[in-house]
Amino acid sequence: MRTTLTRTVCRLAAALLLCASAAPAVAASDRAPAEPARTAVRAAVADPAYKVLAFSKTAGFRHGSIDDGLAALRELGGAHNFTVDATENSAAFTTANLAQYKAVVFLSTTGDVLNGTQQTAFEQYIKGGGGYVGVHAAADTEYDWPFYAGLAGALFHSHPHNQTATVRVEDRAHDATAHLGATWQRFDEWYNYRTNPRTTARVLASLDESSYTGGTMSGDHPISWCKGYEGGRAFYTGGGHTDESYTEPAFRRHLLGGVRWAAGMTEADCRPETGYTPLFDGTGTAGWKQAGPGSFTLADGTLTSQGGLGMLWYSAKEFTGDYSLKLDWRADGDDNSGVLLGFPASDDPWSAVDNGYEIQIDATDSADRTTGSVYGFKSADLTARDAALNPPGEWNTYEIRVTGERLEVFLNGRKINDFTGTDPARSVRQGHIGLQNHGDGDQVSFRNVRIKTSGGTPPGPRTGAIKGVNGKCADVAGGASADGTQVQLWTCGGADGQKWSLPGDGTIRALGKCLDVSGGGSADGTKIQLWTCNGTGAQQWQPQADTTVRNPQSGKCLDAEGGTWNDGTRVHLWTCHTGANQKWTLP
Repeated sequence: MRTTLTRTVCRLAAALLLCASAAPAVAASDRAPAEPARTAVRAAVADPAYKVLAFSKTAGFRHGSIDDGLAALRELGGAHNFTVDATENSAAFTTANLAQYKAVVFLSTTGDVLNGTQQTAFEQYIKGGGGYVGVHAAADTEYDWPFYAGLAGALFHSHPHNQTATVRVEDRAHDATAHLGATWQRFDEWYNYRTNPRTTARVLASLDESSYTGGTMSGDHPISWCKGYEGGRAFYTGGGHTDESYTEPAFRRHLLGGVRWAAGMTEADCRPETGYTPLFDGTGTAGWKQAGPGSFTLADGTLTSQGGLGMLWYSAKEFTGDYSLKLDWRADGDDNSGVLLGFPASDDPWSAVDNGYEIQIDATDSADRTTGSVYGFKSADLTARDAALNPPGEWNTYEIRVTGERLEVFLNGRKINDFTGTDPARSVRQGHIGLQNHGDGDQVSFRNVRIKTSGGTPPGPRTGAIKGVNGKCADVAGGASADGTQVQLWTCGGADGQKWSLPGDGTIRALGKCLDVSGGGSADGTKIQLWTCNGTGAQQWQPQADTTVRNPQSGKCLDAEGGTWNDGTRVHLWTCHTGANQKWTLP
């Protein structure tokens, strides 16, 4: 059934027999007894073989731990089916040579290590889907190369003396951090960075600046992150200064997870994330109630289903209006569960089934009852779902986005379902949220349940003019709403084409459509236009503290073309430079 079963479920075919046509599993909406107990099976099949290039050239300070890092990478590769080629020769950066590698590790590189031709080859490699892993001093590299600064996410500023610090693990679904607890005590050299990457990357871990001396990032101090960048994948960890890092099991597993993700062996939601309020943060279940039989265990910050058929539901608040719900989940084998929403308060789990909607978790059921489906209503886009799905034993992240009666489902950052409810008995935008425990033998775990509401944090939609250089307004040419209409500067006059809305989901909207980077491009001069909203990275915008507005997917900024700015000046994409023509005042 799936196009990516080599990497996902059919990697487990010998154990789970999932590639054959299996009988549909009993799920929540079937008024029937729970299935007989099934044996949970964890993923144990290796990744397909691949190659990694480890690059450790230094033009500045040279870390003595580089040799230990290379040894660790080779040992990890030997155990996890990847081959490591190590080099300090920048001549390796050619289009032909880079094409053989799934990821390139910059292992404590320093200074200017690539010439212009080599930089171009590496840019093309990333834009073609290549992976980057930056370790420690990779942030102390290529300061004058804007593409690299965006790829790395942040560049080195300073560091205090080596010392033990508390690392706060913010994302326990990514393969680089899923093995860690909520906090991680480590001895290392802790970098301060010139900028904070939180608005352009998913922060996986950050430093508690109160736990050590010398932190200069005002209490928000990311130390590891991941991001999609110009078609490729970028992972960075600030650890790895000391020789001992590379014999530390937790750090080695952290490094392995970064390599696996950058190489495309595992999936994760690496979109920037801010403004969410925890409903379950791993410390307890205050505000939650069990409905029906079965229950959830709580250990290591993780809820795990047992027995059933029941539901753990968040009774402390009914959610109305638009919201984005995120949560991390893991199935141990061929297991059944789901996320229920839009149902009235009730201790009867069937009330949720009959009055709400279920986003299914079950790898082997029929199309409208399998992972990513709106159970019984609409199948997921199976091609997109299969490309995004991690196999049993690995964590996944759902975002369930509610806008009116529209329900969008994202799996590991990729949109896999788009459904609009029309049943008058159900309203997805009013009701409670629940996690299903399906039956004996169905073991599904959950972490980090969080929500962002239009009426809570952050505030709801803002509307008004967007003003740029010379006090002119961002304007949809001719007030036309056709896809592809150019966005330009024009004297502010209150026309409909100058009325913009920021709904809080990263988009900027006018005339019912979204501000869009033409073709999802990243080249300087790419057209900025109006286009039907589609949830892609081409329509995501992040306001910066310096009043620029950045498109995270490309790493570039909204820019008014040229050096004189009159009515009709085109708005396009350009490398960020904070000039007057990249400054914008938002509603």
